[in-house]
Amino acid sequence: MAKVRKAVITAAGRGTRMYPASSAVQKEMFPLVDRDGLTKPVIQIIGEEAIDSGIEQICIVTAPGEEKQYRDYFRRLDDNMVKAFRGKDWAILESEKLAAFGERLHFAEQSSPEGFGHAVYQARKFVGDEPFLLLLGDHVYISDIKDRCARQLIKVHEQYLCDAVTGVQPTIERHLHLFGTIRGQPIEPARGIYKAELIIEKPSIEVAREKLVTPGLPAGNYLAHFGMHVFSPRIFDSLEYLIKNNLREKGEFQLTAAQEHLRQNCEKYWVVITQGRRYDTGIPYGLMETQLALALNGVHRTEICEAIARILAMQVKE
Repeated sequence: MAKVRKAVITAAGRGTRMYPASSAVQKEMFPLVDRDGLTKPVIQIIGEEAIDSGIEQICIVTAPGEEKQYRDYFRRLDDNMVKAFRGKDWAILESEKLAAFGERLHFAEQSSPEGFGHAVYQARKFVGDEPFLLLLGDHVYISDIKDRCARQLIKVHEQYLCDAVTGVQPTIERHLHLFGTIRGQPIEPARGIYKAELIIEKPSIEVAREKLVTPGLPAGNYLAHFGMHVFSPRIFDSLEYLIKNNLREKGEFQLTAAQEHLRQNCEKYWVVITQGRRYDTGIPYGLMETQLALALNGVHRTEICEAIARILAMQVKE
C-alpha cells in the first residue's frame, strides 16, 4: 500500500458555538500560543501535526469563500512587512515556513452544511487513489511520546496495510454521548491495537453496555474516537453509498455511518489507542483548555505554572 503522504483537514463548520468571535474569523483561524512559544492560528498547529508526521500535501475543506483567508495567511511577508520586521530574524524565518506550508495546500469547498461525512467526501478528487490522514479542523493533539499522534496511526497503517486505522481513547461511559464509539477485538492489546467490530455514533450508555464492550478495558470504559483517522480511498465509496441513498442521521451524512459501512466491507479496520490527548478548540471551554495544555507542554511551562499558582493563591484569599 502507498505511503501516507496526503492529509485532509475539515474546516467547513460555521462555528456557531464560538459566536460572536466566529462572525469575524472562522474558528480554525483563532490564535493560540503553541508549544514553541509562537502565536499561531489553530489550523497551523493542526497542519504542523500532519507535516511533522510525514505528510506532504494537505487539503482543507472549507465553506464557500473561505479559501482566500487561508491563502492570504500562508505566504511570506511582503517587502513592506519585511521592513517592519527588520532585525527580527525569527519572524523572517517563520515567514518562509508559512510560505512553504502554503505551497502544500489544496482546497475543496463544502457548498452546503450536510454533515462531517459530506465534508470529507468533498476531498475525493484531491485524495485520488492514495491513503490519507484525516484530521478535524478544531482539534489540537498533544502526544505523550516522541511520535506525534498522527504519526502513531500512520505507523500502524503502514505496518498492517490496513483499509482504515482510527485513533481512539478509553473513555468513561458518561461521555460517550459526545463521541463515535467502537467495539474492538484485541490484536496487539499491549500496543493498544484492536480490530473494529462495531462502530456507533454517540451511543447511549444502555447501547454501549449492550453492544460496545471491548475485552480487557476497565469496566465502564469504551473505545471512543480520538479525532483522527487514516483511510484508504475506499471510505469514499462508503460515503457515496450514504449520499446516493440519502442515508442521513439527524439530517446529516455522518462519517461514523460510512466507517461502519466500510468496516462491514473490508478485512482490516484497525483502531489504535493513541498515546496523547485531544483538545476541542471549537467550544469556549475547550479553547481555554487547549491553550492551557499547550502552555504546560511548551517553552513557557515554568512561567505558566508560577502564574497559575499566583492566581490560585489569590482565589483562596478571596
